[in-house]
Parts: sequence; structure tokens; C-alpha cells
Amino acid sequence: MSILAIETATQVSSVAVLTDGKLAAELTMQAKLTHSETLMAHVEQAMKMAGTKREEAEAIAVSIGPGSFTGLRIGLAAAKAMSYVWEVPLLGVPTLEVLAQHFWSTDAAIFPLIDAQKGNAYVQPFSARAGRLRSEGPIAVKSLSEILEEAGEEQGPVVLLGDMLRKIEGKLTLPANVHIAPLHLRMPRAANVAVLGAARLAAGEQDNVMDLEPLYIRRSEAEVLWEKRHGEGKA
Repeated sequence: MSILAIETATQVSSVAVLTDGKLAAELTMQAKLTHSETLMAHVEQAMKMAGTKREEAEAIAVSIGPGSFTGLRIGLAAAKAMSYVWEVPLLGVPTLEVLAQHFWSTDAAIFPLIDAQKGNAYVQPFSARAGRLRSEGPIAVKSLSEILEEAGEEQGPVVLLGDMLRKIEGKLTLPANVHIAPLHLRMPRAANVAVLGAARLAAGEQDNVMDLEPLYIRRSEAEVLWEKRHGEGKA
């Protein structure tokens, strides 16, 4: 049996197939094409690479954010449709936890960062103990300067990862205890979505295909502008 995993919370498009506890296939790319142009083709290709048929799918795992509003909607819509049509469980996984999974065995504090625009980032600190991740606070939207200040106050080393690093690396001075993740461990991967989804499935958990929503944290810029203009129009 297999778990199909989808990651579209950032510019990275990633699809993976986990079969019998093994990563059977993963397709990950970051290009100028939109998720709507690539996702279903990637699903088909990853399943073909893994030698898996839809009848063998045990569940669909999907990254639910925070992240790109459009990317999250596309990924979740596809996951919901497949879960409903294939009649298999749907498993939502928070994107910051997907990122932190890269460093589940480190002794460092883990600060995954996802671009929230206007110099801000979605952030949630994690620690790894006894081979398991543990969140050390809620998801928040903070400025880069605030995040770096908090990271610098940690007693031990801190590792930063996520798409926000492109706005940090080489542009800001990092505290002595703060380190940037290597390139291949910076971005979310569907393999991590699959692993975390499999853990939820093994625990007897699943989400309602009709109720699961993206973890937006804040409203989109388009919604804010529309509300502002709509309010001004009524005034």
C-alpha cells in the first residue's frame, strides 16, 4: 500500500510516493511554471516511477500551510479531489513541521521560515528530542529582525531554513549561534509530507475532506485590499 504526498506551499512543487515504509519515488522542482500547470502531471509521473496504481493508494497527505495562498489552494483542492474519488483518507500536515522534519535528529533549535511578504515570515520554533520533533511555540508572523533577535537569544545553535532565506543570506548579519541550512535542506519536500502523513495515519488520524482548510494564519493581500476599497466605497 502507498501514500501519495503533495507539497505546494511555496514555489517548490513536490510529489512523493511512500510505499511500505520506503520512499518509492519523489519529484521535486522549482521553476517558473505554476502549480496548476505542473501538479497533476507530477502526480502521474511520481506514481508511474513508483510503480503504484491508484487502487493501491492508502491515503493522500498534503501540506496545508502556512505559505502561498494560491499554491495551498491548488495542492489542497487536488488532494481533496483524489481523496474523495479514490475513497482514501486525507491527511493534512503543517508546512513548517514539514520543513523542520529535515533536522529531526539535530541538537540545534530549528527555525523554519516561510515568506509572509513585506519583510515578514511565518515562523515556528522546534526542538528535536529522542528522535522526535517538538514545537516550542505557536505559528506566528514576525519581522526578520525580530526572528533573528529571538534566535540569537537561544542558548545553543539555531538552524534557519525555508524560502525566506533568499532575503537573509548575504544581506543581514546573523548572530554567532545562528546558521543557515544547506541548499538541499532549505525547502519543503513531499517526502517529509509523506512521512508525517504516515505517522498520522498509523495513529488512526485523518481529516474530513469537506472541512480541511489551508492554514493561512493571515488574510491574503487581495482580501485586505478588497475590504479596504469596499469599505471606502460604502463610506
